[in-house]
Amino acid sequence: MSIINSPRQIIYAGVFIMPFVPGRVFFESDALNFSLGKQLFEEFNKLKIPSRIIGSHNRVAGIPGKTPQESYYEAKRTLVVGVRRTLKFESCKPSAHYQLPLSTSCTGKCEYCYLNTTLGNKPYVRVYVNTDEILSAAGKYIQERAPEITVFEGAATSDPLPVERYTGSLKKTIEYFGASDLGRFRFVTKFTEVESLLDARHNGHTRFRFSINTPHVIRKYEHDTPPAAERIEAARKVAEAGYPLGFLIAPIILYPGWQEDYTELVHNLKKTLGDAAESNITFELISHRFTARAKKRLLEVFPNSSLPLEEEERKFKYGQFGYGKYVYPKETMEELKSLFHREIDTYFPEANIEYLV
Repeated sequence: MSIINSPRQIIYAGVFIMPFVPGRVFFESDALNFSLGKQLFEEFNKLKIPSRIIGSHNRVAGIPGKTPQESYYEAKRTLVVGVRRTLKFESCKPSAHYQLPLSTSCTGKCEYCYLNTTLGNKPYVRVYVNTDEILSAAGKYIQERAPEITVFEGAATSDPLPVERYTGSLKKTIEYFGASDLGRFRFVTKFTEVESLLDARHNGHTRFRFSINTPHVIRKYEHDTPPAAERIEAARKVAEAGYPLGFLIAPIILYPGWQEDYTELVHNLKKTLGDAAESNITFELISHRFTARAKKRLLEVFPNSSLPLEEEERKFKYGQFGYGKYVYPKETMEELKSLFHREIDTYFPEANIEYLV
């Protein structure tokens, strides 16, 4: 049976949004020593998707593109199948203790995404076939911190859901942590292919989070991602499957009518979820910010972007990693906090707002 199922089409704003099917696939030679690597190699060849064997998933040549825009879009159509060799996990404050690297990059094309900067000219999507080794390394971290709970973030440098149909890594990871007394897992997604995860034996140990935003923001800046209504409907299914649920509202962008739109977003969230998620919900709220480097990279890839990137309208602030960024001024942040605390306290009184920055 093929691992690549017939994709369901999503129609949004006149655009067909399809589950991710790569235009080309590169296989690290060592990945073929794993059963998943062999299986993927056979499947993509059956589908006649151009495939090539390379020496390392970190050194990929042959992605077309003469301009930054062309290179970006072609990289987003490129899947690289590799072996994760670095099993020393990075910290992931404040949301978790460690990153859990199941994949790298994302199939979406969001204009504001920090991965546009951190991945630079390597935004191709990478999956790793040695999931068992990655989870075994996580187990060692759990043992080191015992008897404390150790939390792992599965989406620090990726959105792992669009590639789950190929790897099955998320379900395996969810069930690994479901059987763990002291390990917990969390990840966030903008995508909606959740059906394969609804019957996973999670035991309440995985917090399944969705990144949501207003229709205006999604339509203008979150290209090739499902609309808010689709994401919230997927969240309802996840809540009914018993997962702890979370929502990342980010980036919060100011534009004419933003107050009404974000208020309506919280209302629609409650209306769709109903009684499916009365408790054990978290919210993470992040206002739009950017660095000079990010702005430069963004305008190379999206030269006609209408994102608000005027430095004179922002406050310059040094971040925890030592570089400066442009954030909304104090008065604006107070207005944001007032709106979101009021609406979330009204419609989700049992929820926890983990942070608003």
